[in-house]
Amino acid sequence: MLKNDMLPQKGQSNLVKYVRPVILAASICVASVAYSAEMTWRMPAAISEGSFFYKNFMERFAANVDVTTGGKLKIQPFGAGVVVPAFKVFEAVQDGIVDAGHSTPSYLVNQDPTNAIFASFPGGMGGQATLHWIYNGGGEKMLQDFRRKKMGLHSIVVGIGTSEFLAHSNKEIRTTADFKGLKYRTSGAWASVVKESYGAVPTVVPGGEIYTLLQRKGVDAIEWSTPGANLSEGFHEVAPYIILPGVHQPSFLWEVVVKAEKWDALPKELRSQIEAAAKLTTYESYAHFGHSDVNAMAEYKKTKVEIIQLDKAVVEELREAGRGWTRMKAKELSAKGDNMMQEIMDSYFAYQTNWAENSGYLVTDSK
Repeated sequence: MLKNDMLPQKGQSNLVKYVRPVILAASICVASVAYSAEMTWRMPAAISEGSFFYKNFMERFAANVDVTTGGKLKIQPFGAGVVVPAFKVFEAVQDGIVDAGHSTPSYLVNQDPTNAIFASFPGGMGGQATLHWIYNGGGEKMLQDFRRKKMGLHSIVVGIGTSEFLAHSNKEIRTTADFKGLKYRTSGAWASVVKESYGAVPTVVPGGEIYTLLQRKGVDAIEWSTPGANLSEGFHEVAPYIILPGVHQPSFLWEVVVKAEKWDALPKELRSQIEAAAKLTTYESYAHFGHSDVNAMAEYKKTKVEIIQLDKAVVEELREAGRGWTRMKAKELSAKGDNMMQEIMDSYFAYQTNWAENSGYLVTDSK
């Protein structure tokens, strides 16, 4: 039944009787199509296609976005080097070459050491505490504010990991003295700490190039990721030693970045759906890391590789060196009028202290 304002008025032709409701219906239809039309985001990663990380983060996120948005947004993932180089993902998003990108703050530490707090550093929180700080302690909001202010990007956390191996190595590493002169593939805060404090010679190459570098003894040692991820890469097949624990990287974080204005232009409902997919991916991938890691450790024990566990005193020395480096970098930035790192670091350390002092009730199934 037509409303009064849709009925033909005196002096109007009967055509109006039909045209007006058709126009209104068409307007509603166009608005609906504009909202529900599919979009595709081309999204390169800083990791190789088919790798453990790629499957666990990129492919999982793309699938989750398809579900939570009801197909309104499609993620078209690309491995490192297909569209842009592994270390140029953030820059490619800033330049508008791609719609979004997936990478880690670890690759930006040389540009701004504030990234180290999110990427993790020696003396930082483990995966469980990091997960809680990010989602319940304000960590993700701080990362988002930092990305917008410094890079004009909106960040969504898509991936938090368990602890890594300190190294797959061609040489024994048992004390801090063993780092002196060590040619070591690494990145982030640890690269600076191990160089400045212990005389190592760090170099960084993308994940897809690490196996060959280690196999050909282009470096003495490498660090990449967790037990499960590293097992799939086969590093233990070409290096006789595994060094534990992963004090250099007690956890890690990866993020999806989009230009801030592009993100802000999306409908609120769609933004919420993408955020839900991101959080789901983080929780699912974290559980997958833990499951894969313990199974991988069982497999490593069946091989000829020697697992070296650093003494607690060595671990604590490395942790303090990492914390000292972080405090020094925050102080340097503050002296230049940039207090963001100091503010984020204060939140991070306060959360870590609270977790350490009050999480003793937790049962841990370890020997």
